[in-house]
Amino acid sequence: EPLVLAWRVPELRARLLFVMGAIIVYVLALHIPIPNVNKEALDRLFQSSGGILDFIDIFGGGALRKLSILALGIMPYITSSIVFQILTIAFPYFKELQQEGEYGRRKMAQWTRWAAIGLTIIQATVATKAFQSDAFRVLDPGAGNFLQSVLSLTAGTMFLIWLGEQITQRGVGNGISFIIFAGIVARLPQNILELAQTGSIIQVLLLMGLFVGTIYAVITVTQGERRIPVKYAPRQAGRRMVQGQRSYLPLKLAAAGVIPIIFAVSIVLFPGQIANWYLRANENNSNTTIYHIAELVQGWFSPTSIVASLLYALLVMGFTYFYTAVIFDVRDLSDNLKRAGGQIQGYAPGRPTEIFINRVLTRITFAGGLFLSALALMQWWAPQILRLQNTSAGSSILVGGTSLLIVVGVALEIMQNLDQQLKMRQYEGFAKQMGKGKL
Repeated sequence: EPLVLAWRVPELRARLLFVMGAIIVYVLALHIPIPNVNKEALDRLFQSSGGILDFIDIFGGGALRKLSILALGIMPYITSSIVFQILTIAFPYFKELQQEGEYGRRKMAQWTRWAAIGLTIIQATVATKAFQSDAFRVLDPGAGNFLQSVLSLTAGTMFLIWLGEQITQRGVGNGISFIIFAGIVARLPQNILELAQTGSIIQVLLLMGLFVGTIYAVITVTQGERRIPVKYAPRQAGRRMVQGQRSYLPLKLAAAGVIPIIFAVSIVLFPGQIANWYLRANENNSNTTIYHIAELVQGWFSPTSIVASLLYALLVMGFTYFYTAVIFDVRDLSDNLKRAGGQIQGYAPGRPTEIFINRVLTRITFAGGLFLSALALMQWWAPQILRLQNTSAGSSILVGGTSLLIVVGVALEIMQNLDQQLKMRQYEGFAKQMGKGKL
């Protein structure tokens, strides 16, 4: 309904049309490859990657599998943003700068952009060097090809950052989130086609039921919140006393979002990937002790290993607590309540309020972490249970839980943003009619 109503408002319709145009440009750019790519070698690399390249490719709309100019995606910018969020906790200067209003936000955004450029150059250099190595030979060797590939990958990521900022300013919602959303949705037709070609009717029906159930669970948990009642003290407004109001403090059940899964899967799959590449490069030395150790590591950290699954779940839980602490400052929240004259019933302002909020946040974060862990493990075990692990459809399900969490989360954010825009315009229309004396 908000989408239909927004389309009737000229300004919102212009914003929606701009977003559609940006998505078309993004999808076209996904198919612009960097020069001199060996497609067969790239396919072999993906098949031997153990799933880590497929997981990275989820955020790029298939750009990495095509090795297009957008292959690095928007991840350098996201990494840079997370680093600066952590710096606001570690260093008081960044926290003070963040609280300086528009100037502070602009300064932080500028530094985040420059840091993203540096990370992109580093990642493009390392990736190009690896693709040109004798172990992979995805790109032709040579200094000219190396420089050309690095510049192409860097320019592609810088274009995505610019496009994301344009969507934020002239479109609807957060542009960076929208680009990730568009990248996942762009791969859906290919994934559905692969599933139709490789899966049986029963497998397809079971998979559809699993996806519908996952979507329902994601919406429920994403929208779930613990509301803590807050009462505000009476205050003096001119010559009269304004009665205190009652409100509530909403604490999200899954405030960390998909970030813990991204961190955890990067750590869990990395040892197995290194071992896999070592085994490929040393096939002639299969009797050495290091080779046998690499085989053990590869088995322990494969997606269907019990060891990897337990480690994955524990890391998701740990990163859920960590990232919630990064984005949710309980001390600042209790101080702001105290300055605004708000009080949680039964708890004195200040330290007692902080302890209570922290205790509630710890409990609901545990529930949110359990949900994210189950969602993350479903990505690994659903293909095994449905016997799709050896098919291309199975590899698409390998990242299904995370992709659904991102898609549903961004879709809800867009709908909420449109709803807020509509409410604001209804209020402005009401105010204009009041000013004209029509009411």
